[in-house]
Amino acid sequence: MIRVRFAPSPTGLLHVGNVRTGLFAWFFARQKNGAYILRIEDTDRERSRSEYEDQIFQDLRWLGIDWDEGPDVGGPRGPYRQSERFPIYKEYALRLIQSGHAFWCFCSEEQLEIQAEQIKAENLNWKYPGTCRGLPKDVADSRLNAGDPAVVRLKVREGHIRFHDVVHGAMEFSSDVISEPILLRSDGSPTYNYAVVIDDALMEITHVIRGDDHLSNTPKQVLIYEALGRPLPEFAHLSTILGPDHTRLSKRHGATAVAHFRGAGYLPEALMNYIALLGWSPTSEGSEVIPPADLVQHFRLDRVNKSPAVFDVNKLNFINRHYMKSNPAVPRLVLDELEKTGWIPSTDRETWLALVLDTVLASVDTISEVPAALDNVLGFPLENTTDIRETLDDPGAIDLIRRFAAEMQGKAQLTFDDYRVIVNRLKDATKRKGRQLFHPLRVALTGKSSGPELDKLIPLIETGARLRIKDVLGCKDRVQAFLARYGSAGPAMGYSKS
Repeated sequence: MIRVRFAPSPTGLLHVGNVRTGLFAWFFARQKNGAYILRIEDTDRERSRSEYEDQIFQDLRWLGIDWDEGPDVGGPRGPYRQSERFPIYKEYALRLIQSGHAFWCFCSEEQLEIQAEQIKAENLNWKYPGTCRGLPKDVADSRLNAGDPAVVRLKVREGHIRFHDVVHGAMEFSSDVISEPILLRSDGSPTYNYAVVIDDALMEITHVIRGDDHLSNTPKQVLIYEALGRPLPEFAHLSTILGPDHTRLSKRHGATAVAHFRGAGYLPEALMNYIALLGWSPTSEGSEVIPPADLVQHFRLDRVNKSPAVFDVNKLNFINRHYMKSNPAVPRLVLDELEKTGWIPSTDRETWLALVLDTVLASVDTISEVPAALDNVLGFPLENTTDIRETLDDPGAIDLIRRFAAEMQGKAQLTFDDYRVIVNRLKDATKRKGRQLFHPLRVALTGKSSGPELDKLIPLIETGARLRIKDVLGCKDRVQAFLARYGSAGPAMGYSKS
């Protein structure tokens, strides 16, 4: 049975590169009807936090990733936190010493640093010189009984170390360049390379999928598998994710954590879809918008690209806009954003929400941008902007707006049908058409020369004013306010384009 794991460290928020590893492993496990194991690698006691672990659970579930075994759901091969597995690591380290594959090392860090500096001064690569490798058992036991601090090191065999990588192909390293690695530190804590092998071996992981920054660790891990007498898993090392400047993706490029994208109003299926395309592509040409079920069906580990992938937020936005059109949860999510920002009335909320969705949703990249889009659409700037100056520079524009205001007298609210009737009358009366006709009217209604179509905008304006949302002015009041400020203005009053 296929068994894969995702093993994040709870030392910070789950970022794009890390979650891509977990996502690819999840695709592979679900496609093969295998088991997906979540393991928490929390041996960094100073930086590990329970709140980060909780956030990992939340982020994965939000994305739609589930697991069959893990710290919160249990399983037959636990514990699933490394901090709870220290007795296991000690047991197997002692077994490796007894079998002659590992040894106690009493060299102090200071001694090794001095040796390393001397070797480096000769332009040579330093590795552990094997000082304690042949230490007799009785001598080692005596020093341990005396309380001398010691670490456990692996004995590195001679020859080449070979393994296969699904992404990179056949790999080969010489053991001559590998220093005999520490398995257990003097305080009893395991090193990464040792703990991960013990965990993967005992949890019967068949495929190790991780970032290619771990590729250099793999020869040491292969040696540990051999010493334990365990079969090697299949390895797949994923390429690095780069920012737009082709340097490693980091916080300086903007949001990189799943929690940040969630807070910014991205939809989980959109983020999953986009991350899946970072270093992988489907076999068939077509749309890059691929629903989660289809991603599971079409994903192929052997089609993962070894070249670095570039994170493009514009592409993510494109995919997110697509999903916003069809996700049934969008209205509720938009409503939450409106409530947080005061853009929601106490009554007739469904009518208002429908108008908001119809008017501004197509113009935003994420759910969280909706309130700002409403600010922009329903704001009524009357300062001396370029749009207003252009209108005032048009002889006859103010007269057109006055006629428009007169046509609205007696109407409690302006409907778009009313607007069309009035515009046709004004067209006949003034002989204006096209931009000459519509531009001044839009500016008088909105303070701007562009925006949503008026058949959507006029009902939004009037409903906002009727429901008293954030002091939104109705259409009649807007036109009157415009005329009160600019009704006597024109080119001769200093508003010329020049």
